[in-house]
Amino acid sequence: MNEGSRRLANFRVHLVPAVLALANPPWQRDVWLDPSAFENLDHIFHTLFDDFCDADEPERHLGTSLRTEEEVALMRELGAALNNAANEATNDSDAEYLQAAAWPEVVAVAGRLAQVMVGNDLGELAALHEWEAKGPADRPCSQRVGQ
Repeated sequence: MNEGSRRLANFRVHLVPAVLALANPPWQRDVWLDPSAFENLDHIFHTLFDDFCDADEPERHLGTSLRTEEEVALMRELGAALNNAANEATNDSDAEYLQAAAWPEVVAVAGRLAQVMVGNDLGELAALHEWEAKGPADRPCSQRVGQ
């Protein structure tokens, strides 16, 4: 695994669960509204906007946390939906976000993005397994280790 692939995997291990959480209303109610829970919506915002992506301008994260142009477009859409919900949640509480008129759009876009991201990750995993299953003689010269 090269350094770029390792970095992408390290970023996505944080990013994909954040998107999945946004796509899962029962999780949101059970976890984010429980003050003793380990995660809240603030964590999700930091993951999507500060730490592993910039949902307002996701293009520069293509190849570092986002795999495809489709993921970039959906992340931009998710960022806009989250910003719309933030405009309604004037006290910035998780309960307010979940009650915002814009929240169903957040859940819908996150659901589409989660499906694409997980599908892309599974496709990458399948390609890796296919590559590993090939013997060294079946691989192009540039991919043979130690030759």
